[in-house]
Amino acid sequence: MDFDYSDDQKFLKDEARKFLGGRCPPAVVRGVLDDPAKSYDAPLWAAVAEQGWLGAAIPEEHGGLGLGRVELCAIAEELGRAVAPIPFASTVYILAEAVMAHGTAAQQAAILPRVAAGELIGALAVSEGPGVLTSSALSARVEGGRLSGVKIPVTDGDIAHVAIVLASEAGKPGLFLVDLTGAGVKRETLESLDPTRSVARLSFEGAAAERLGGAGEGFDLVQSILDRAAVLLAFEQLGGADRCLEMAKEYALGRYAFGRVIGGYQAIKHKLADMYVKNEVARSNAYYGAWALNASTLKENGAPELPTAAAAARIAASEAFWFASKESVQVHGGMGFTWEVDCHLYYRRSRQLSLVAGSPRLWKERLVSELEKKNAA
Repeated sequence: MDFDYSDDQKFLKDEARKFLGGRCPPAVVRGVLDDPAKSYDAPLWAAVAEQGWLGAAIPEEHGGLGLGRVELCAIAEELGRAVAPIPFASTVYILAEAVMAHGTAAQQAAILPRVAAGELIGALAVSEGPGVLTSSALSARVEGGRLSGVKIPVTDGDIAHVAIVLASEAGKPGLFLVDLTGAGVKRETLESLDPTRSVARLSFEGAAAERLGGAGEGFDLVQSILDRAAVLLAFEQLGGADRCLEMAKEYALGRYAFGRVIGGYQAIKHKLADMYVKNEVARSNAYYGAWALNASTLKENGAPELPTAAAAARIAASEAFWFASKESVQVHGGMGFTWEVDCHLYYRRSRQLSLVAGSPRLWKERLVSELEKKNAA
């Protein structure tokens, strides 16, 4: 069996790498990082929309390209490699996927074409602060179609047009679509480790809210959305981890110490080998997740393997990217932690991506739970 990308998918991936190599060099990433007034690179966002990537998996009747999820994974891998400073994940992996999976025909017609055209940025607003959120602790409320409460932190919340918000309605958790440009919404941009993927505090005071999915299904729907996003985020993490390994190898083969390249020393060889092994483990799990995600969109009842595959991909990719970004700094030595070297761009992004859709600890608990269910059956 062939578990690799098809020839067409490899061509798409190669073209994405060429495009991002020209349109998203480190200078573009640093342009957002160095400017407190910028949360993302608007010209790059517009260029990505022109490429059709925002609508890669969106059906053609809604203005998308109608490709499969594996093609979207290939694009995600290259975005991660370039640490692209755009709200692609919040908009495509979360908002678009959520609306396609759980939205009504009217919601899909209203949102998906605008996502594909680059006119709409999305966000997922679930957290209300530190700790695991439960039904009893959910303070955001919807009454009479109006939302009140606070969500913090919300990735891309300061620039998003529409947010998917978890809130209680009639004592039961539900998901709601909220127009962040409307009345009753206040935003506050927060400091974060990776300013190229901004976070915000959202305060709602009677904001109009439209239910997404069934009443009382909030937590189940959130988990369904995160399962899909986890696979796509894993490919971003994989792309970043691979680039960290490349940077470390290039530096190790060009840096001399005591008359020989540092790549010839055993300690450096071990670091590079460990990075490679973790990246390959992450790649295997990510490919399994891509298959399960794509299968879930083709089968009427979804793919029962997706929760397990998503958790495994999320855990392995989070570990690989964090380890690769950390070890790349170490291989670069005294230069590795300086502002001028690009290592910190990847370290920042590795930390951001490992938390944006739930921490690895939560995904480990989910993986164990899913395996226990499977064994019990």
